[in-house]
Amino acid sequence: MIPAAFDYAAPQSVADALEALRSDAEEIKVLAGGQSLIPVLRLRLAAPTLLVDLGRIAELHGISDDGDTLVIGAMTTHHEVATSSLVAEHAELLAKAAQTVADPQVRHRGTLGGALVHADPAGDLPAPALALGAEFVIVGPQGERTVAAADFFQDLFATAVGEDELLTKVRIPKHTAWGGHYEKFTRVAQQWSIVAVAAAVKAEGGTISEARVALTNMGSTPIRATAVEQALVGQPATTEAIKAAAEHADQGTNPPTDTNGDADYRRHLAKVLTGRAVVSAAGV
Repeated sequence: MIPAAFDYAAPQSVADALEALRSDAEEIKVLAGGQSLIPVLRLRLAAPTLLVDLGRIAELHGISDDGDTLVIGAMTTHHEVATSSLVAEHAELLAKAAQTVADPQVRHRGTLGGALVHADPAGDLPAPALALGAEFVIVGPQGERTVAAADFFQDLFATAVGEDELLTKVRIPKHTAWGGHYEKFTRVAQQWSIVAVAAAVKAEGGTISEARVALTNMGSTPIRATAVEQALVGQPATTEAIKAAAEHADQGTNPPTDTNGDADYRRHLAKVLTGRAVVSAAGV
């Protein structure tokens, strides 16, 4: 199908984009990479009267080192995140997760910020952002504010970004010398994750000293597996100890039931995939 007619704006600065969002258009949509929005427009599941394209705003692109954190512009593509030496060194989990997103075409067009604001519960980047304790810089008419990952994802396809606001960058605390792995389960290539697990682990002297684990598609938002984290800390970095801790992976989850599997199936997958993700992250 062909999208319904709409007006188009291509601002070249964040200030101009915010001005466009304040227009009197009946419905406004923001275009980042377009990998989720454009199919919806073509199916006419959305019919905005104004489309605001962020692609020409240079300040929203790029990855930089800011002391204890990495700063990633919202319009930075999945490919750039997946292949960045800075991300690989200081946030290995995020790099590995970005490498699993869809296919090369999507990774070269889709953006980190677009995926995070879209907040699909089966999307592959929200859980790593949550596990790594990301902070989201949001700009609106009242100025700039920073929201922690734990408060950013609010519900199904809903985030802390207001209708008159933009996500401009993501700040990732450095996890240098941590191992990271993203383990996802799909039935066919390039499918949305049925369940996936994001794990970052710091092991010292054969013992797990710190662990951060988050789950994809085990609820309406990404979920921190805090019971697993607590069970891992202080344990030997062995397959047996890790698998025992992974048995707590389904605690506090509310997985969906759909054509890919029921809730109990997903709870089982969460335990199995958590064990695999942490084993890989710990280098066992």
